[in-house]
Amino acid sequence: MQGPEKRMRPPESQGRGDLRDAPCPGRSGQPRFTSFLGRDKSAFLRYTPQPMHVLTKTDELAAACRSLADHHFVAVDTEFLREQTFWPQLCLVQLAGPGNEAIVDPLASGLSLDPLWELMADDRVVKVFHAARQDVEIVWAQAKLIPNPIFDTQVAAMVCGFGDSVSYVNLVKKVTGNDIDKSSRFTDWSRRPLTEKQLVYALGDVTHLRDVYLHLKEDLERTGRGDWLEAEMGTLTDPATYETHPDEAWKRLKLRVKSRKSLAVLMELAAWRERLAQSQDVPRGRIMRDEALYDIANQAPTATEQLAQLRTLSDGFARSARAREIIEVVKLGLAKDMKAVPSVRQGEPLSAEATATLELLKVLLKAAAARNGVAPRLIADSSDLELIAAQDEPNVAAMHGWRRKLFGDDAQALKRGELALTLENGEVAVRRINGSGPA
Repeated sequence: MQGPEKRMRPPESQGRGDLRDAPCPGRSGQPRFTSFLGRDKSAFLRYTPQPMHVLTKTDELAAACRSLADHHFVAVDTEFLREQTFWPQLCLVQLAGPGNEAIVDPLASGLSLDPLWELMADDRVVKVFHAARQDVEIVWAQAKLIPNPIFDTQVAAMVCGFGDSVSYVNLVKKVTGNDIDKSSRFTDWSRRPLTEKQLVYALGDVTHLRDVYLHLKEDLERTGRGDWLEAEMGTLTDPATYETHPDEAWKRLKLRVKSRKSLAVLMELAAWRERLAQSQDVPRGRIMRDEALYDIANQAPTATEQLAQLRTLSDGFARSARAREIIEVVKLGLAKDMKAVPSVRQGEPLSAEATATLELLKVLLKAAAARNGVAPRLIADSSDLELIAAQDEPNVAAMHGWRRKLFGDDAQALKRGELALTLENGEVAVRRINGSGPA
């Protein structure tokens, strides 16, 4: 594999240090595990429960990060809140290397997270996340850096045939056989002191993640699919993924509008709300709910009195200062050049022939995914299939690289009438029309 996997070393036996009986910085200074080294799957780390120690001082964090940087990977997870804010509030960071762990309290007075950001930027150490997007977003918001290199176990699991967007609980169960108690998942992580139960839960999210990573990494190496995963990491490591531009906020919304004029107003309203939410650090809905945006966009009121007629706005809203702001925003939308506003229609409806082709493509996709042990959605999503059904040479991911070899070429052959789908022993089989055997 290129990128992250190219730098990976075998587990403990060829790491940067011998971890046998090493003390762990994550608890009270006493050894808290016995390490069984080697690549045998039964050789995962075994733990002896002891009172948790949370890092609250910069020198403690720096020492822990230096220790973690001595190994080829570190599992990372975060606990955060964002129900009352626009930007996520980082409340806890959990880290686990091949033989040591740490829990970090970002809310501790006087604690600098600079050592943590240095570890996240260390390209010698692979950062392992599960469903990395929100964790990486937090690092980007806090430090304006993208952890590098990244290994997302949820995406890797899709490559390795564990299904679409498999949950962490289910993945841990399938790989290790362990059940995870998720009862602390939705607790208030900003409240101090944290309970022992919360800390045990939090640390488990990274200790199990080590085992999952080693299993998936070995599977990718065995199947030669490392480059498949690397290609998927591109979006996660692109800063543009985490940048928020108010002028593009409308793209997050369902287009429940009736005309280009309404869409033009909705675009301005969404940008106005995004700027206010960011500047005040409050959720978008605290500024104005989506339903109210749709209502205003469709009615396009040009006077505050007209706002009083909208059921999605509270009584008295029309007399507020914000109502006057809204009217000015509506006028900006109405003043747009309508030729530059996208069409409200989301593409032409599929013809009867394309609709029938689409149904066959869905069956073909499931067959290709099952035959190759990979999640269907990783090969193509529903919008990709619609474009393949409607266009001769659609520019979608499924028609490039490894996806084309698994599915794209067969999809084109099916459209040309060169393939047939049959049932053999209860499973879908793909056959050439000329009878030459399996495709």
